[in-house]
Amino acid sequence: MTNQQAHTDPEGVFEVVWPLGKPTHQTRPPNDRLPDLNHKVIGELWDYLFRGEEIFPILREELTRLYPGIRFVTYETFGNVHGPQQRELMGALPQLLRQHKVDAVISAIGA
Repeated sequence: MTNQQAHTDPEGVFEVVWPLGKPTHQTRPPNDRLPDLNHKVIGELWDYLFRGEEIFPILREELTRLYPGIRFVTYETFGNVHGPQQRELMGALPQLLRQHKVDAVISAIGA
């Protein structure tokens, strides 16, 4: 289609662009998995949607049964990771995880 045709065509001409934006940060490989959860500290992160108050206690019970000595820093400690203070919480999260000596995190989001 020529430019002249594009001007008279009621549909016009549209350029196609990729719907995903360019990456804004560099990625890195994930950390290695912990070989064992015995005597590890597990942090719980949750967005306060879809049954976390039911699921996290079940996870704690089952993981404690499987890994004696495991400890948990519960989601209440960190707050709502998707609420009005989301930016502040995410900014403070690395320090909070260090402060509570968290070895691994269970991050749950609502469906």
